[in-house]
Amino acid sequence: MDAMVGLTVLSAAFVMGAPIPPKYAGGGGNLSPPLAWSPAPAGTQSVAILCDDPDAPAGDWVHWVLFNLPPDTVQLDEGVPAKPALPNGAVQGLNDYGRHGYAGPWPPPGKPHRYFFKVYALNTKLNLAATARKSDLLKAMQGHILAQGSLHGTFQR
Repeated sequence: MDAMVGLTVLSAAFVMGAPIPPKYAGGGGNLSPPLAWSPAPAGTQSVAILCDDPDAPAGDWVHWVLFNLPPDTVQLDEGVPAKPALPNGAVQGLNDYGRHGYAGPWPPPGKPHRYFFKVYALNTKLNLAATARKSDLLKAMQGHILAQGSLHGTFQR
């Protein structure tokens, strides 16, 4: 198998390693930030997105589980509706708040936390329900990732 291709992931709202604006935070507007990424390689059947915070006190905290985006998707506008099914056929699983869709950063007061937005190009559509969590998504993606990339920002209260 060929070496995995890298996707470049960007946001119009923040650059790699920079603070995430409050409108995308849990205590602000709680909107998902705009994201854009390089086109997926040939053979891509769907795109998945995960957002998590590895610095959370309880360990990794999941803020967004999104999968089965159409393969030609190269961006998401800010404010993706927080519902299980999207008009383009994509599905939003459950974040660690037990809700569908994006839940913005809102760490305990103290040091900044890092939030990773990971984009995966997959060679299959996933047979997962809207009740899927990060662990379900990672398991279903095994052996199907053609390309991936990530962008991370920080947030501090």
